[in-house]
Amino acid sequence: QVQLLESGGGLVRAGGSLRLSCAASGRAFSSYVMAWFRQPPGKEREWIAGISWNGLNTHYVDSVKGRFVISRNNAESTAHLQMNNLKSEDTAVYYCAASRVGRSSDTNPSRYDYWGQGTQVTVST
Repeated sequence: QVQLLESGGGLVRAGGSLRLSCAASGRAFSSYVMAWFRQPPGKEREWIAGISWNGLNTHYVDSVKGRFVISRNNAESTAHLQMNNLKSEDTAVYYCAASRVGRSSDTNPSRYDYWGQGTQVTVST
């Protein structure tokens, strides 16, 4: 069993940056694929970035490529999402998720076994 806890959300102006963190408790964090999803108001949850167990493979949705960076620290059982040049359309609740058997390119939420409670990111114009 893995528990995930996100932090780092908040209110930021367009063009600003935020760094989200996901702290994991439980065993075998280093064996999980980690991902970040987001759910804008009134919309479905969407995958935005994934990272392999060893951090060597990363994938991004086109809308965040070049602006967001996913990373992980297995020694500390944490994953991060550095978000730069934020736009109003990035406003959403952001979730981290862990998959026991998936791939870092998996975009389907059903492929993920564990979820955090979410952290709100609001980008003002």
